[in-house]
Amino acid sequence: MPSVEVRKFVTQVEEIWHEGGPAAAAPLLRGSIAAVVKNPYAGRYVEEITSFMEDLKPLGLDMAKRLLAALGGNVERIEGYGKGAIVGAAGELEHGALWHVPGGYAMRELLGGAKAIVPSTKKVGGLGAQIDIPITHKDASYVRSHFDAVEVRISDAPRADELMLVLAMTCGPRVHARAGGLAVSEIKGEDGLR
Repeated sequence: MPSVEVRKFVTQVEEIWHEGGPAAAAPLLRGSIAAVVKNPYAGRYVEEITSFMEDLKPLGLDMAKRLLAALGGNVERIEGYGKGAIVGAAGELEHGALWHVPGGYAMRELLGGAKAIVPSTKKVGGLGAQIDIPITHKDASYVRSHFDAVEVRISDAPRADELMLVLAMTCGPRVHARAGGLAVSEIKGEDGLR
């Protein structure tokens, strides 16, 4: 199994008070953490790559804990989440797909078994490429007030032989959410959808 070589972590937290309407009593917090790691498969085709998911699981849990701490440390405040990856140019899109299990299950475990699938995105990109991490409610994907995205970019990543792995969490709905749909108070929590 390849080992995980981390070059850097980048954490960002946004405090959103308003989007042109009245200021909220408390800001919406949106945060992300990115880990820039060496891609052990860069520059060559390797048939069996799934073992790297096991190697990434401790990193996923560490990143989820770091992000939770950056957002205040209270598991009960986290309402939305998402994940994503950018693969450097010497890799392939499938290398980014290896983040699905370690990234998603780390957040779901840390948040007490959140019900909804963790939305995800991935792409191949060069230095400074940005990615929009999709966000949905952690227990019911159909809660429209929590549909959001967090943009992540690191100026010197990913290098051609790197992966940029990202987790994102939010502490509530969009600050002026008023587009209807399933409300948080109506979540049944049976299937991760409603």
